Amino acid sequence: MKRKHFKRYLLRFLGGVLAVWISIIPAKIAIATYQAPVPQAIFVLGTDSQRMEFAAQFWHSHTNLYIWISDIKANLEYNRLIFQKFGVPDQRLRLDGRATDTVTNFTTLAADFVQQNLQHIYLITSDYHMRRARAIATIVLGSQGIAVTPIAVPSRVDKSETLLRVLRDCGRSILWILSGRSGASLNPRLS
Repeated sequence: MKRKHFKRYLLRFLGGVLAVWISIIPAKIAIATYQAPVPQAIFVLGTDSQRMEFAAQFWHSHTNLYIWISDIKANLEYNRLIFQKFGVPDQRLRLDGRATDTVTNFTTLAADFVQQNLQHIYLITSDYHMRRARAIATIVLGSQGIAVTPIAVPSRVDKSETLLRVLRDCGRSILWILSGRSGASLNPRLS
């Protein structure tokens, strides 16, 4: 009987610690927004040429900003060509090919953003994808003291991603905060 109570109290304690720790994220985001009210960079999630074209056009009204692109390695040169076509100089591009999915789009670049002292970034992705991307950004980047201003790219997709996908990736984001691993290696589609 005592062992059962111990486990229950331990779970409550760990749940409480996790809740307190996660509640710090909104405070970090508020501080980042106060210290950097205007975004300092553009962050584009890959795998969609429409996003790249939109980001290239968006950059023309924000030419002082760097554009960070997170995509699979095989798409990076094609992305560079899209930006060149729209007149964005290579010096303004930060191409990263470490991501394998949406969560790793954020987890692979979080430390780089911190190292560059970025506290506020524009997040560009498709409209149907924005709910999940914002949830992940809030957890992963928010935990690093980085605020996000979302910019949705109109698409032909009618529905947003499912709540189940959003919750799954929120769980993976919390796992990354706690362990430094996102669970991407569990994806059977990755070799």
